Amino acid sequence: QVQLVESGGGSVQAGGSLSLSCVASGYNSVAWFRQAPGKEREGVAVISSNGYRVLYADSVKDRFTISRDNTKNTVNLQMNSLKPEDTAMYYCAAQRGPGYWTLRALSYDYWGQGTQVTVSS
Repeated sequence: QVQLVESGGGSVQAGGSLSLSCVASGYNSVAWFRQAPGKEREGVAVISSNGYRVLYADSVKDRFTISRDNTKNTVNLQMNSLKPEDTAMYYCAAQRGPGYWTLRALSYDYWGQGTQVTVSS
């Protein structure tokens, strides 16, 4: 059974950094999504089961880094040079079975409860 638990959200000023962690067991690829009030859920980054393959949304490329430690069953999202527009609830997600290589939210079957990230200007 896939269980996803996020941690590490908080408040930071623009230009600062935060690190999110997702404890995930029983999964293949794992992705991070975010959703701001009144906006659609947006795919941020996804990492393959062995960690060798990653994909980022253009909006976070070169600022965010996704990684995983399979010995600890964790997937991390290091967020640098944060902007006010990065403010959102952040979720980790996984697919049933081998899944698709995608950042489309509809392709993901399992979701964590979310952790809030707030970036002030």
